[in-house]
Amino acid sequence: MENSNETAAPAAETVKTAAAPDKDIAWERGMIEKMLAANLKEQRAGRRWGIFFKLTAIVMILALFGLMRTDLSGGETVPAEPHAALIRISGPIMADSKVSAENVIKALQKAFSEKNAVGIILRINSPGGSPVQAGRIHDEILRLRQIYPNKPLHVVVEEICASGGYYVAAAANNIYVDKASIVGSIGVMISGFGFTELIHKVGIERRLLTSGKNKGFMDPFSPQNEHQKQYAQNLIDEVHQQFITVVKNGRGDRLAANSDVFSGLIWTGSKAIELGLADELGNVDSVAKNVLKTKSIVDYTEEERLSERLFRRMGVSMGEGIARYGSETLLPELK
Repeated sequence: MENSNETAAPAAETVKTAAAPDKDIAWERGMIEKMLAANLKEQRAGRRWGIFFKLTAIVMILALFGLMRTDLSGGETVPAEPHAALIRISGPIMADSKVSAENVIKALQKAFSEKNAVGIILRINSPGGSPVQAGRIHDEILRLRQIYPNKPLHVVVEEICASGGYYVAAAANNIYVDKASIVGSIGVMISGFGFTELIHKVGIERRLLTSGKNKGFMDPFSPQNEHQKQYAQNLIDEVHQQFITVVKNGRGDRLAANSDVFSGLIWTGSKAIELGLADELGNVDSVAKNVLKTKSIVDYTEEERLSERLFRRMGVSMGEGIARYGSETLLPELK
């Protein structure tokens, strides 16, 4: 019995001794894993900061490039020979777009004041837009035509010249179209939606607090108010009448006696000529060569700077756009 006990004791000691290295190995492995994780985290943080600084540097370089371009734009060389000054209006005419009144007017002033520009060709491809922006461009064209009476401005319509686009075109000396161009849409609209039945079915309660009885004017989640509906109709009728007056003053006795002209309908280029909304078939090259008597064409269009495009794509104006949503749906549109 004594011999068996003496044999058992060393065995237990052997097990205890063997367990110690396992603990050491586990501890070392844990430390190594922590060190690797910390190192990896530090590397990722370094990469993120590196990317941040690189992007910041790129933005600063592009912004500087944009500023340099602005500084140099005033010193651009214009051909010493007589030429047609081309200005392009492509897309909706809106305050926050590249075809804003500010940009177009800047190009118009530069073109009219250039002594070597024998005339201006306004190439329009626009479905419409803001009546305020279109009106500002229209009025500036008339003002510049008075200051420079010997420098004509002709409009050339490409695909479409509708609503706000035609509002601008009405200020031109002549309007040239393609036979398949879309012209007209002399009208005004306010668009929106009504969700009162939907939120009632879903079980949603609309809570709208206003400090004036008409402050929730045409709210899409409230029942339509007949008084406010009539007010909106009177509003767009007034703007429509302004539009009609502009067209009549611009086209004069060239307009055909047809009540549909101001009904909001659109026409092909060929039909627009019959109705007096356009003058002749033509394009930029033919107008420059046959009307302005020059083969040289210089583009005066104000282009958006590269830095501005980058900032817009990076979402700088996203919050601004969200803030505007809702209010713009209640603004009259020439489209």
